[in-house]
Amino acid sequence: MAEGLDKNSVVAVIGSGAMGAGIAQVAAVAGHRVRLYDTRPEAVGQAIAGIVKALARLVEKGRMGAAEADLARERVLPMRALDEAADAALVVEAVVENLDVKRALFAELEDIVGPGCILATNTSSISVTAIGAALKRPERLLGMHFFNPVPLMALVEVVSGVATDKACADTVCATAAAWGKNPVHAQSTPGFIVNRVARPYYAEALRLLLERAADPATIDAVMRDCGGFRMGPFELMDLIGHDVNYAVTQSVFNAYYGDPRFAPSVVQQELVNAGFLGRKAGRGFYRYGEGVAMPQAQAEAAQACQENVRVTHAGAHPLFDALATRLRDAGIAVTAADGAVPAFHAGGAIFLTDGRSATQRAFDDGNPDTILFDLLLDPSQATRIALARADQCSDAAWHAAVGLFQKAGFTVSRLDDVPGMAVMRTVAMLANEALDAVNQGVCSAAAVDIAMQKGVNYPRGPLAWADAVGLRHVFTVLANLGAAYGEDRYRVSPLLRRKLAANPDGARIHAR
Repeated sequence: MAEGLDKNSVVAVIGSGAMGAGIAQVAAVAGHRVRLYDTRPEAVGQAIAGIVKALARLVEKGRMGAAEADLARERVLPMRALDEAADAALVVEAVVENLDVKRALFAELEDIVGPGCILATNTSSISVTAIGAALKRPERLLGMHFFNPVPLMALVEVVSGVATDKACADTVCATAAAWGKNPVHAQSTPGFIVNRVARPYYAEALRLLLERAADPATIDAVMRDCGGFRMGPFELMDLIGHDVNYAVTQSVFNAYYGDPRFAPSVVQQELVNAGFLGRKAGRGFYRYGEGVAMPQAQAEAAQACQENVRVTHAGAHPLFDALATRLRDAGIAVTAADGAVPAFHAGGAIFLTDGRSATQRAFDDGNPDTILFDLLLDPSQATRIALARADQCSDAAWHAAVGLFQKAGFTVSRLDDVPGMAVMRTVAMLANEALDAVNQGVCSAAAVDIAMQKGVNYPRGPLAWADAVGLRHVFTVLANLGAAYGEDRYRVSPLLRRKLAANPDGARIHAR
């Protein structure tokens, strides 16, 4: 395993905004002498003052000793000119996201630093290969993409361009690990890992809203309370800012030559056009401000619970076992029965969504009283369950299904009958995009799961989630979504097909 930079080495940080200041703080706390530069000298002073306050807060909270904080503070010094980076072992650039600006900066730095110095860009979207193309020694340039706020976020994407030397990337990975971060290695492709693989989290929610599956508050609640995500997609887009989120989506879409998987949404474009950019503008999908109440998620009215429920277990999914246990614990008599597919039978037939709409499944099966439930991260702990009913479904069957899950302690939210519902289609698309990233050599399977958990706080890595759902079921969901929409957007990753062909009954991405 490669060794990281010696703690006695100098780290220079160019750009003293939130990212630059955060990187400087992390490097200083790790023991490095840090030189901080900005074209505006007053900005460096403000950044150092912010670092001092941040360290003081850590001391107050007992997360750092006072002496340790004093030493870290003393290690951060302002640079008055780029020439003062001459003895740096690592230079990290955190300036404006502009290719020409970054190229010019690194060209200047290349003539200042020593031959062993590694040059790193904190870009989140610009090709590392393109930034380094004009350098005399592009092999020592790589990406070191931190996430905001840097001191708190564990992930660092270490990104190799076409010319990047492997030894440089290995050294930076080891250095980031020594700084207490979780580094993942990626090749320089549009969006790297996180900004590429995360696109379906926003895209599928925007499609659901466009198709009027539910209002933003309900979809957000389903993604949080059923899927275990820390924030729903609409509140997260409001937090990021729609101008930023839409621009990233457009950038990835254009970089992949209009691949429909990354297509921007007209819904978000209209918010940008209106200036409703989210929290910073006081309005996005939600309104913000003093005294403004957040809208409540839809919840079905209380219904009576049927006393006896049959569960068919043929080819059962583990989710059914966990739900059956929760029903029994709630005092509901659950009996097992043979059947062609796993389902709960309580007035109607209740299935886990497989990517078809309930209406289509009711037609296919000849069973009008068909109801679907959405994917749950943890059926034993989830507070909400999302259901959808076929257009043919009777009110009696619907009310029986609602009462069943309410008796088990769930808040029941109804989604209109769209293919794949909310959590399931989103997880399937996240897993599919992660599989394509692995298949195309962007990163390893382990790296993509670490990246999505540590970079955007997903409750489970998308590939680990695919294993939990079952690769066969993920494939079925994607195939049915593709059939329902007739769009290349839902094409199945070749790697998923390969895994299933090699082991149809027990395929997994991660070894047990």
